[in-house]
Amino acid sequence: MLLRTGSAAVLWALLLVPQVLRAESLLCQTGRKQSPVDIVAPAKKKLATLEFQYRQSPLKIANDGHTARVRIAKGSLLLIGKQTYTLQQFHFHTPGGDRIEGEEFAMAAHLLHKSQSGQLLALVVLFRQGAENAALAALWPRIPGRADGDHTVADALADPAALLPAGHAYYRYEGSLTSAPCTEGVTWLVMKQPLTVSADQLAYWRTRFTDNIRPPQKLQGRVVQESW
Repeated sequence: MLLRTGSAAVLWALLLVPQVLRAESLLCQTGRKQSPVDIVAPAKKKLATLEFQYRQSPLKIANDGHTARVRIAKGSLLLIGKQTYTLQQFHFHTPGGDRIEGEEFAMAAHLLHKSQSGQLLALVVLFRQGAENAALAALWPRIPGRADGDHTVADALADPAALLPAGHAYYRYEGSLTSAPCTEGVTWLVMKQPLTVSADQLAYWRTRFTDNIRPPQKLQGRVVQESW
């Protein structure tokens, strides 16, 4: 079969995968609850308090070719009202993806959780360029140079609590995965207080990874809630 370029290559690729996969990928273009978003004019509401019960665990880190991903051992929990979510992993995006009143942030950490029933929840911590971030300073030198699977670092710990801002106010909306198949039904919590990342830390990150975030998607009638 001849290799075709441009839009023709995309068409041929779609023809070569199962119909169900093509239908799932279409959700990235046709879905009405996609992530990330630009948070504009959120509705203030008394939302449940976030109770973090994060624990340190042996550092298991991977370079997957797109980002640095840290897997978390069982036991790190996020409690929201009567619901409990277990932290699965966290990774990073540049730029930040979710915007607040049009502001684009230099970076974001996505902390991915799952409830016992299988409900997915993404907690987003945004970073403005500014002072050096101590948590990132400890983590960056541990990023593997190649995309070759998970590395367990014997002399280091993963500390997800170090990625949390002091203030726990947040925005909430219903969204999706940010890459194909863009599955919807994911709860998104965006922390209102950003952290900082230095210019040198961003430069170091870009020696390993190119920008890897999806642009903001239309709200399509969704209302973003803001805790108070």
